[in-house]
Amino acid sequence: GGGGGGGGGCKEEWGWELQGLTHVDEKGRPQMVEVGSKQVSQRVATASALLWAPDEVMSLLDQSTGEMQGRKGPVIATAIIAGTMAAKKTHELIPLCHPLMIEGCSLEAERVGKNELKLWCTVRTSGKTGVEMEALTGVSVAALTVYDMCKALSHDMVIKETRLERKTGGKSDFSREQREL
Repeated sequence: GGGGGGGGGCKEEWGWELQGLTHVDEKGRPQMVEVGSKQVSQRVATASALLWAPDEVMSLLDQSTGEMQGRKGPVIATAIIAGTMAAKKTHELIPLCHPLMIEGCSLEAERVGKNELKLWCTVRTSGKTGVEMEALTGVSVAALTVYDMCKALSHDMVIKETRLERKTGGKSDFSREQREL
């Protein structure tokens, strides 16, 4: 089995090629990407998650305020706080993420269908590495918080389509809207 010792590169030891992966070295071992020589730039990323919930959960949503009042308290407000906290702790949860100074984090939630709630998390920083993982972590924990706060009504909820919507800064920009046209 591959592992320690000398020997060849990743393909010889593990049977696969790196193919542009930056979080593994030439032998296939995990590594944190070196960002010391990168230029500081404005970085912004937005991620979204879609949560499907049955009628008894969605009935909590007050269309005029956008809040869901559950037994544990205000669901959306709590999800926003939880998502913000999670974005700030991403480097503690995802092993090879760099700790970042987050300059801004905002979360939103909106009913997008009879039984669907869409959540967004946007994270901003000036730094040498992007904030995609922070946005994805923030929106994921926000969706999990909605689930947690509403599960007394129904466990029949599904968190789906957690994805990066767009990012700017660094080597390349990305926008899902442009890709889906």
